[in-house]
Amino acid sequence: MKLLIILVIVLAIIAIVQLSKVYEFTRTLRKSKEEEISPADNKLNANLMLVWMSVFFIGTLYLYARYGEYLPEPASEHGKDVDWLMGINIWMITVMFFIMNAMLFLVAWKYQYKKDRKARFFAHDNRLEMVWTLIPGVAMAFIIVFGLITWNKITGPASEGAMQIELYSKQFAWIARYPGQDGQFGAANYNLISTKNEMGIVSKELIAAKMEELDSEIEGLKAQLEENKKLPVMPESYVETLEDKIFRLERHKQRILDLGEYKTANGMSNWVTGSDDQVVKSELHLPVGKEIEFVFRSQDVIHSAYMPHFRAQMNTVPGVPTRFKMTPTITTKEMRGKLADDKFDYVLLCNKVCGNAHFNMQMKIVVETEEEYLAWLEKQKSFGGEPAQEAAPAEGTDAPADTTMKAAMPAAQASAKMTH
Repeated sequence: MKLLIILVIVLAIIAIVQLSKVYEFTRTLRKSKEEEISPADNKLNANLMLVWMSVFFIGTLYLYARYGEYLPEPASEHGKDVDWLMGINIWMITVMFFIMNAMLFLVAWKYQYKKDRKARFFAHDNRLEMVWTLIPGVAMAFIIVFGLITWNKITGPASEGAMQIELYSKQFAWIARYPGQDGQFGAANYNLISTKNEMGIVSKELIAAKMEELDSEIEGLKAQLEENKKLPVMPESYVETLEDKIFRLERHKQRILDLGEYKTANGMSNWVTGSDDQVVKSELHLPVGKEIEFVFRSQDVIHSAYMPHFRAQMNTVPGVPTRFKMTPTITTKEMRGKLADDKFDYVLLCNKVCGNAHFNMQMKIVVETEEEYLAWLEKQKSFGGEPAQEAAPAEGTDAPADTTMKAAMPAAQASAKMTH
């Protein structure tokens, strides 16, 4: 059947080409020039405008009917508002689409060239200016007002009982972090990012490990310079490069030394609260009917957290945490039943071209009952391998342990100075 349709289309194209050749031949016989348009040609072209307008509009209506609903129903509370607003936009655009294109075709048909007709020229018309200024202005004001109302629902303050989840983006993967038993995210700092600590979570052990890593790298570079002093083989430009790298590593160490320890809102040390955070890379689990506040961070470039079935999207920007809130309303199991698709899964995508593997930057989302969610969460290992413990006050004092980073590090590391 498809082959037959293709053959019909090909034959129709050939027939049109042959007819155009016949037309060219007859014009040659009439000894008429190509730029000369007869009244009959004018009338034919004008009537064809009406034909193509009908074909154009019928094709558009068919595409609307065939592909108009390209997403299943929204799976979040605010998703209904987003779909309503999008529907209003589409209908407004559709109405203007038909009006403007009908005018283009009809004007071309009605005002076809005639020898006895003269065009009327006018430079300005206040009524026309008012019409095409006021109507778009009112329409835009309507869209902006209701758009801001919907936007504020998504990005406004979360309710007191909302749970928090952090989504961390990097080329080319997503990492989810749950706050653990203390209900609070541990502090994070980009200076502590490493292969073992991708999110830069702060703890005494991770700080010490990072300092050791930097010290080892600095010692290796200094050893290269010492060898070069004994037997100069390196070009001066390369020596300067090594010295600059040592300088930057020492500066990196100093920034880590400047990290301070303080008490969080729940009375725990900011160096301890991260130990019970649960970091997940495989899939994101959400409880249905529970308000969730997402906090986004990025390690490298701008990404965009896009959850199409929840009608939610937010840019993730390096150095600038962003956020939005949502309440899932349909579990994965229920949506599979609605779509009659046992393999359906919600998905988190990156909607910002962020590099070569951007297309593969995604994460599966599982929406389930609260009981199923809690059972899954219990199986997840905490970042530190054990629940966080409240930091004890310093011996002989009741004051919070508001010490600096230097007090927690070995004396040799704490006394590190900038060498350049």
